[in-house]
Amino acid sequence: MKNYHMLVVPHLFLKFKSCHSAWPESVIASQAGVQPALAASAPSGAEASRGCLRGTPSQYLSVHPPVVLPANGPGAFPGEWQGIIPSMFEIVFLGTSASAPSAKRGLSAQIVKHDEFRFLIDCGEGTQRQILQSGIGFRNLKNIFVTHGHLDHILGLAGLLSTFMRWETIEELNIYSGKWALDRIHDLLYGVVLRGGQAAMLLNLHEVKPGVFFETNDFTVTAFPVFHRGSDSLGFKFEERSHRPFLPEKAEALGVPFGPIRRDLVDGKTVTLEDGRKVGPEDVLGPLKPGVRMVYVGDAGTTEDLVAVCQDADALVIESTYLEEEAGMAKQFSHLTAKMAAELAAKANVRQLVLTHLSRRYREKDVLAEARAVFPTVHVARDFDVYSFKQEG
Repeated sequence: MKNYHMLVVPHLFLKFKSCHSAWPESVIASQAGVQPALAASAPSGAEASRGCLRGTPSQYLSVHPPVVLPANGPGAFPGEWQGIIPSMFEIVFLGTSASAPSAKRGLSAQIVKHDEFRFLIDCGEGTQRQILQSGIGFRNLKNIFVTHGHLDHILGLAGLLSTFMRWETIEELNIYSGKWALDRIHDLLYGVVLRGGQAAMLLNLHEVKPGVFFETNDFTVTAFPVFHRGSDSLGFKFEERSHRPFLPEKAEALGVPFGPIRRDLVDGKTVTLEDGRKVGPEDVLGPLKPGVRMVYVGDAGTTEDLVAVCQDADALVIESTYLEEEAGMAKQFSHLTAKMAAELAAKANVRQLVLTHLSRRYREKDVLAEARAVFPTVHVARDFDVYSFKQEG
């Protein structure tokens, strides 16, 4: 069952997380823009000030769709969300364990979503089952980014391809990674799964070099080098293009109705109102501002070389395999401690830090405590957690 989190940067943070004890019946909501049905039950005091929305996913979903997006129209949410569906990056964690699965954590895999686009990052053993259990399904899952070629990050590709060939209508599958990883992926898919045969869809293996390698009208994905035991490891930076935010108060003052006409203005088009008046983008759009930036780092052994690419990111998702008490082992196997990840977040001035790739030897609360001592806005991901990152405006 998925657990929904929203990190709206920089002012709103809503978090939904499972726990094993009985959950309170009330739904606790941040006062920073929750639907009236939810805000009515929001308490005052410390819990509300933390911006936490608590309740079982089934409780929450009974009154609100996933991703915490409101309905369009007056009174849905304040600000630019009235009449304009905001864009955001959403990450769904499918596997958060390091090296080997545990009873509660699968091997590395996560899906990043932006509008209709879905990107699978890494594909550890058992990923296809995690995709099904999460409720996401395989629809439109045709782009896979692989950080590096170690087996706990690629073995799931064999089963995923086999399932796609038998049951799914997918016309094209694109796998992006460095050369060393692609060589291993080629051996796995063509030597084990296909064994001289042909895939039922167009199967493309794309070698990725540092720089922008995937782009749309709305966002880009940039690869950057990551040091990890000599492999050509990569990290990925998802970045929305700069945009001028829609100003609903100006639109309302001009009598611009809700609906597609507002989208046309956001797209830079001049529109004509029913009374014949013309309204241009300059009348309802604010100053240019940068889009949301989310940085994903898989296995890594150093952080000094990552500060620049992470600088001022809205979110940093990164491995945290060890605790500082075993920093020597972390260095030996080229991994990070929770403290190292937190220090990177602090140096790079990121807004939110999400830790993943945890060793089975540690308790989640100890990982969180070590990181939080250095960087307060940190979260430890669990399998099926969902985080959404959005800027206001």
